Amino acid sequence: MKILFSPTSPYVRKCLVSAHELGVIGRVQLLPSNAHPINRDREIIANNPLGKVPTFFTDDGLVLYDSRVICEYLDTTAGGTLFPRSGAARWQALTMQSLGDGMLDAALLARYEDVTRPEAQRWPEWRAGQLDKVQTSLQHLQAHPALLGSQADIGTIAVGCALWYLDLRFAELGWREQYPAVAAWYAGFSQRPSMAASWSL
Repeated sequence: MKILFSPTSPYVRKCLVSAHELGVIGRVQLLPSNAHPINRDREIIANNPLGKVPTFFTDDGLVLYDSRVICEYLDTTAGGTLFPRSGAARWQALTMQSLGDGMLDAALLARYEDVTRPEAQRWPEWRAGQLDKVQTSLQHLQAHPALLGSQADIGTIAVGCALWYLDLRFAELGWREQYPAVAAWYAGFSQRPSMAASWSL
């Protein structure tokens, strides 16, 4: 198995954390890539028309994207439990994955506003609106900390990777001080070997 890799992509990290939790990380080869929203990597596009990472190659020749599909593939082939099979636990895990991914989508758009748009064309109110999605998501988790729980599933992994990305790119938000229940959960969850791991080419 192979994955087009970027060390700062939170969605690549989500896939690698999942592979680590499932015990198959040693079977995943990292491939270099240069994904960019404007200067698009034609080598990625040759396999994924969206031109995005993660793009994943299975041992039997499938090309998979995005992280939701890749993580479910890994879970299914490894016989894991990151995706509960039925009942309320399944719908909660999938909804939490949507929350974590939504936080990441918003944070990435704010990041692109900072680093890819010419300064004279930047729209501070639009950037603030994206980061407000992050804030309202954190407010929701702060008000309902039981949603996080102690389990490692696709929902908690997605939220954990979102918080990792906030630390990487938006340290000025100071989210821990504002949302202590979320910070307390992440302090424990981030110590999992999968979350503490780092990857490079």
